[in-house]
Amino acid sequence: MSADKQSDWGRVADDGTVYVNTPGGERSVGQYAEGTPEEALKFFTDRYDALAFEVHLLEQRIGAGKLSPEEAVSAVKSLREQVVEANAVGDLVGLAGRLDALAPLIAIQRDAKRAEKAQRTAESKAEKERIVLEAEKLAESKDWRNGANRLRDLLDHWKALPRLDKATDDTLWRRFSGARTTYTRHRKAHFAEEHERRDGARVIKERLASEAEALSTSTEWGPTAGKYRDLMRDWKAAGPAPRDVDDELWQRFRAAQDAFFGARDAADAEAEKEFAANAEAKEEILVEAEKLVPVADLDAAKKVFRDLADRWDAAGKVPRDRMKDLEGRMRKVEQAIRSVEDDKWKKTDPEKSARADDMIGKLEAGIADEQAKLDKARSAGDERTVKRLEDSLANKQAFLDMARRAAAEFG
Repeated sequence: MSADKQSDWGRVADDGTVYVNTPGGERSVGQYAEGTPEEALKFFTDRYDALAFEVHLLEQRIGAGKLSPEEAVSAVKSLREQVVEANAVGDLVGLAGRLDALAPLIAIQRDAKRAEKAQRTAESKAEKERIVLEAEKLAESKDWRNGANRLRDLLDHWKALPRLDKATDDTLWRRFSGARTTYTRHRKAHFAEEHERRDGARVIKERLASEAEALSTSTEWGPTAGKYRDLMRDWKAAGPAPRDVDDELWQRFRAAQDAFFGARDAADAEAEKEFAANAEAKEEILVEAEKLVPVADLDAAKKVFRDLADRWDAAGKVPRDRMKDLEGRMRKVEQAIRSVEDDKWKKTDPEKSARADDMIGKLEAGIADEQAKLDKARSAGDERTVKRLEDSLANKQAFLDMARRAAAEFG
């Protein structure tokens, strides 16, 4: 064999058969009769290079962790079988050795995957247990507005989590599903009751709106305003009606109420103009009345005040913010006159004068009787009795003086 027909890993025989060197000896890999030995050797060497490139790519992918351990084992096995039986010229044993050298790395990756899976499973279990507890808490709550949305979010989260072992996963799922069912049942019952209450509120509010409309043209301002307050209290107590009619009923109720109070305000505004003129008239009356104080002639003051009081009443109502001041000033004049009259009455009260005269008479009779007893005791020389009677007579004389002064005031 000439040197140009062989290489370190194989040779080309004279008949065009190509051989590869193996630890067990030469192995025929094919024939290349149409070309030169060099071309034949290159053809099968290129096949080897292609296999070597595949081995290199597989080493990179496994090293980068782009294949799962199971996929890596399968890929190595498949490629190794191709290498061992390859019709190619090159270091096939070395390529197979490189593939075999990947086994420890795959084993490490498998252990890492198992650890990662175990961690994900533990985290998934903890998260699913948290989801179950939150769902069970919601099942006992009355959060009808947000609860359903939250349970849907929890369900989506559950689906995104890795599955656990069948027994554990099924147990947690039954609890989660049961909580959702309980919440849904309670929520439906609540809204059924709510619908019934709203329907009842609709009937009540329809009646209240009709009553409000019937009162809207009333001119009995005070009593009707009170009735509207009662209607508003009943409206609030009725609670919400179905949404599609609640606003409509409120608009009817409010429009009737606004019509009444608008008419009342207009009437009040008109009355306020008249009341302002009345206040000016009463100001003039007060000027005359306040001249009566201090009272010099009681009878004349009483006569003038009676005339002023009649004019005062005839003047009519005044604005509410003026009422307290004007009435207070008029009452002050009246009290001043009455005070003078009361003082005079106390001094001329016939009943009090009669009681004073009666007291004087009794005291004078008592003193005369006491004086007779005193004279008798003196004649008898009874000093002890004299002393007692003198003290008693002095006291009665003092009372008599007081009674005479009081009687003088009534005189």
